[in-house]
This record gives sequence, C-alpha cells and structure tokens, in this order.
Amino acid sequence: MFKSGFIALIGRPNVGKSTLMNLLIKEKAAIISEKPQTTRNKIRGILTGDSYQAVFIDTPGIHKPHHKLGERMVKLALNTLQEVDLIMFLADAAAGPGSGDEFILNILKDVDTPVVLVVNKTDLVTADKAGELCRHYLDLFQFCDAVPLSALTGENSEKLLDLIISRLPEGPCYYPPDMITDQPERLIAAELVREKILALTREEVPHAVAVEIINMRMREGRDLVDIEANIYVERESQKRIVIGKGGDVLKQVGILARRDIEALLGSPVYLQLWVKVQRDWRNRERTWQAFGLETE
Repeated sequence: MFKSGFIALIGRPNVGKSTLMNLLIKEKAAIISEKPQTTRNKIRGILTGDSYQAVFIDTPGIHKPHHKLGERMVKLALNTLQEVDLIMFLADAAAGPGSGDEFILNILKDVDTPVVLVVNKTDLVTADKAGELCRHYLDLFQFCDAVPLSALTGENSEKLLDLIISRLPEGPCYYPPDMITDQPERLIAAELVREKILALTREEVPHAVAVEIINMRMREGRDLVDIEANIYVERESQKRIVIGKGGDVLKQVGILARRDIEALLGSPVYLQLWVKVQRDWRNRERTWQAFGLETE
C-alpha cells in the first residue's frame, strides 16, 4: 500500500518552519533567516520513500499584518489548513508561549484536520523546560501527538517523520520520485538572492525587499547560466543600504547567492543584480505577481 498526503507547517513567525521542512526533505527548498516573516509563499517540499510521499507546505508565519502584503500572507497560511491531511503546529521553546500561539490555536479549533504539536529549538533549553512547554500547549488544545525537537540539530526529527508517515492516508504519488519542490527554478533563484539580503541588511530593509528574475537562460555554446535580477526596495535610503559603501553589500549578496544558485542548477552562473526603488510596493497588489508572490 502506497501512502501520500499533504502536511502544513504552521506557527508564529520565526519558529523554524522553513528549517524543519528543509531538514525533513533533506534538501534546501525554502530560504532561512533569523528575521521573522521570511516566507511569503506556500513552499512545497517533497519527500518520497519506497512506500510513501509526504508533501510539506511551509506557510508564512501568522502575525498581525501591517500592510496588504502581510494580510495576504496570513490569508494564505490560513487557507492552507483546509487543503491538507495533517497540520504541524510549531512552538518556539526558546521564546516560550505567546499571544500569537493562542490566536492560531483558536483558529485550529474550527479545523477538523489532525494537529501535531512540535516544540522546536529544544537545543536552546533544558529537557525539563521542553517538557513543561509541551504540557502547557497540551492543556490549550487537543493535539493528536506531541514531539519536542531541534530542527537545527536534527534531534528527534526521525521520530517526527515516523509519526507523519504513520498518519498519511493511502494515496497516489503526486510528484515524480526525484522531485523535491514544485517551485520553479526562477522563483528559487530569486528567493536565494533575497535570503542573502536578509542576512546582510538590518532594520526596516529586509521586509521591504523583493527580487524579480528578469532573465535566466543558458549562454549559447557554453555551460553557463546567465541570470539578471532586479532587487526592489521602497525607499532611496534602503537602496543605499542594499548597495552598501562602494557596492560592497551588493557584491557580497551576489557572491553568496551565486554559490547557492550554482548548487541548485548544477551549472556555473553569471549573476547580475540591480537595485531599484518601487515605492510602497507591499501595499500595491499589482506588483506582487511580478515578484513571484502568490495572490490566492
């Protein structure tokens, strides 16, 4: 019997959803940052075994939105709950409980899908503290199971994976066995550029950044992929920060992103980046599709 199903990862921003999904599928399908609200789309990571296929959906963190893009991200995350076979609710062991957790759990009370409690970042707390947090959340909601783990170190991840597989329904192989994500290469390349900007910038800049791949093609007669990308920010001051003194920040973004994109494509890459101002783009829905953002 072949089993398959869709599993949503849900929780407050920065609880480690993308890190956990990448760990479970053993590949990098979603970008990672210490900054909250990194994920903007539903990213699907696919893990296929001899007798199962688990499709993980990494959702934007649920938070109180401050602009139209934030509202869309939260709506996207909530809509996912109606489309899956299992939900993993992630809590942050290091940060502890918060009002955002209770907000999400109140929403989950109206969902029939089984929910697994995953207390993440246990590498940052004692075993007693992790156990105490598990009991706290189990008192708030009727979870079908609970697993404390560290998505960073991998501790207890196999236990979680075994639990997930045991709960998958009988079903088809939705994707080819060697496929790890359904995201287009252009979108992943853009996200890898954005990941490096998140790592290298500060303050208001990270959330004001979008990346658009305007050209991506194999150079004629050579094993070389030419990629041109626009980096959009909302203000001139942000543009100066992303470029950096003498272009040093943008140069470092390009070096780091190119390495990851080459690993993704399996070919050398020539990457060109430009920084442009698109004022208040997060409140302008017509710009989202151009930036590869889902609108439904």
